[in-house]
Amino acid sequence: MGGSRNACGHRVRSPPDTRDRDRIPQAAARGWLIITRDRAIQTKRADNNPVRERGANMVTLASPEADRTWTQLEVFMTRWREIEALIDQPGPFIYIASRTGKLRAVDLTI
Repeated sequence: MGGSRNACGHRVRSPPDTRDRDRIPQAAARGWLIITRDRAIQTKRADNNPVRERGANMVTLASPEADRTWTQLEVFMTRWREIEALIDQPGPFIYIASRTGKLRAVDLTI
């Protein structure tokens, strides 16, 4: 898993070609809240299986308005307090963040 590290040595970004089956277990084991812009995670069961299996916690910037870096940042900062409140919540969960609406939970039941 590549990417940069923050001042504490934690990996904070993975290259786009890193597979979820590698990335999600590592983040879940550390108790990290995963932020992604993977649109498929909300509709394809196979894509959210690693989240369910590992008890991961995820927020996806999957709304149409999160198509560029600047608009992704806008969505993230607009929902900051709601996202921050998720940090200590038990998983697994996936929430979809958008600029104009509250966080929306993805149904993880099979």
